[in-house]
Amino acid sequence: MATTDYFERKLDDKRRLTIPAELRSEFASGVVLTRGFQNYLHLYPQSVWDEQVEPSLQGNILDEKTADINVQFRSGKLEAPLDQKQGRVTIEQHLLDYAGINRDVVAVRAGKYWRLIAK
Repeated sequence: MATTDYFERKLDDKRRLTIPAELRSEFASGVVLTRGFQNYLHLYPQSVWDEQVEPSLQGNILDEKTADINVQFRSGKLEAPLDQKQGRVTIEQHLLDYAGINRDVVAVRAGKYWRLIAK
């Protein structure tokens, strides 16, 4: 069975990204969108965010690196269900601006999450 590790999409006029049908079960728990470390976005299944990312962000309260990562990931973080009918999620304009995405999006799997970058 082949694994989908890459897809390209055009956002619709309402800034909605359509997830390919073969990947929708991966996002059944919902979607979390955050800023990436550079000019791209991270797209997480809600279950991956809750089970792996959130615990990792809970480090020492006085650790500056942990604080910086929290600010990076939580600034503009969006949690939303995946539209069940057409498998879409709306991306907020400020996140698109951060990543320099206008309409064309490239998605690449990075382990258990996806990077969304401008084409």
